[in-house]
Amino acid sequence: MSNDLSITFHGAAGTVTGSCMEFCHEGKRLLVDCGLFQGSRTLETLNRSPFAFAAGDVDAVILTHAHIDHSGLLPRLVAEGYGGDIWCTPPTSDLLEFMLADAGRIQESDTARRNRRRDRADQPAFDPLYTEEDGFAAWRQSKTIDLKQWFEPVPDVRARLWNAGHILGSASVELEIGGVHILCSGDLGPEHKAFHPDPESPAGFDHVVCESTYGDRTRDHLTIEERRRLLEVEATGALARGGNLVIPVFALERTQELLLDLAALINAGKIPSVPVFIDSPLANRATTVFSKYSEALEDIDGHVFDHPAFHYVEDVNESIRLNSLTGAIILAASGMCEGGRIRHHLKHNLARRESTVLFVGYQAEGSLGRTLLDGATRVRISGEDVAVRAQIRRIDSYSAHADQNDLLVWLEARQPIAGSLFLTHGEGPAIETLRRLSQARSFAQTIAAPAMGETYQLGSRTAAKRIKTGDPALQAVVGRDWQNSYADFATHLKAELAQIADADARMKAITAMREVLASYREARSAHSRPAAGH
Repeated sequence: MSNDLSITFHGAAGTVTGSCMEFCHEGKRLLVDCGLFQGSRTLETLNRSPFAFAAGDVDAVILTHAHIDHSGLLPRLVAEGYGGDIWCTPPTSDLLEFMLADAGRIQESDTARRNRRRDRADQPAFDPLYTEEDGFAAWRQSKTIDLKQWFEPVPDVRARLWNAGHILGSASVELEIGGVHILCSGDLGPEHKAFHPDPESPAGFDHVVCESTYGDRTRDHLTIEERRRLLEVEATGALARGGNLVIPVFALERTQELLLDLAALINAGKIPSVPVFIDSPLANRATTVFSKYSEALEDIDGHVFDHPAFHYVEDVNESIRLNSLTGAIILAASGMCEGGRIRHHLKHNLARRESTVLFVGYQAEGSLGRTLLDGATRVRISGEDVAVRAQIRRIDSYSAHADQNDLLVWLEARQPIAGSLFLTHGEGPAIETLRRLSQARSFAQTIAAPAMGETYQLGSRTAAKRIKTGDPALQAVVGRDWQNSYADFATHLKAELAQIADADARMKAITAMREVLASYREARSAHSRPAAGH
């Protein structure tokens, strides 16, 4: 038995992105996940912050699944000197080939676009976080292992992967380190998830790390047929209005689930056989991986992804031509509307009363998708103000995450937990609600909601001990940030000034706002000046 085992939470603590846990034992470092922060611009600045460890000092990485919020910083880790294996399931490795390279392309293209913006002409140029080649380099370091097979990612550390039921290839990670037995849930799937069986893993651990994305909400546990009826209602209503049905999608899993259901509804005559455009090269490539594993997947009947109504869009010019269409269904990434082709579809459809935007996935606090769901009447996209006149709709039944009831059932099945339960990968209210419910059920000696940067010592059959507190500066970037508030303020400013009837009064309002800004600049300047006599 060793008492020098520790876990540090470098992301997905108080937020749902940036998953990265570091286990240290006898001089060895093992990472479980190394994900990208997504959401507000301020939160995304963490992607450029130095790692809390030297990349070359990491001995192994175990990846739970291919979603970018779990894998998206691997290219940077490799570029900065990590040369070890990235252990994962075979489907995850196949998906990473496309996911990480695409993430690099997006980094390069988004950086180039931001540098071209006229409102940034007097600002220093951005460099991409990493490149497409960096993504390929990280994928080439992936090493596959089948579910339920023991392996040693580093000497004297045993690990097994278990089906997490979240997306293709997703896994929970079982670890035995220095006589301590640990389970990291990864992202867990819900009951009745398309394609995959329900999550499974052993029971009886010293410590469990559990995701909490939907820890504060429950959903109706719908069958696939019931879910399709909801999609039928939304699609029929949207197409009856005469405009486009625009669906922001996650390229991996959500796109394929929607295609499964749209094909079934079209074949049954439940919705019109209109063109369905899948405007995401990444989603198109991910779909080929699903086809590769189709015989092992549930719910697939025939060559569903080859339906004649489906049109896979690759070329940028073809994507742009979709802006002139009406009466079509357009699936485009990214799912939270923070990048990718969905943004130009929103620019061309949000102002159209006949169009509908249908959300089918989680929208993180601070993201454009959350802003739209929260009822914004104007939004700012790529430096332009856009009025929101389209119908904004939502279906919750497509979530790839377990809801509160699913999480409680999963935690009950992991009993007994002799030491501590850590609740991660959730926003504050979700984690706190699940913490209270878990406490009432006595799921563990202690139940912790770790902050980013916190370190805990882990022992056998004993509660974890916090040995390093989190960094307050990291906590400050979680949630809605000043740029969200600025975008909301800027998009409404002209209209609000126009409501002031008198031109003189409008000028006074503008002058007053300038004086407020000047007072903050002067206060900062005074604070930074040395005191007299120094």
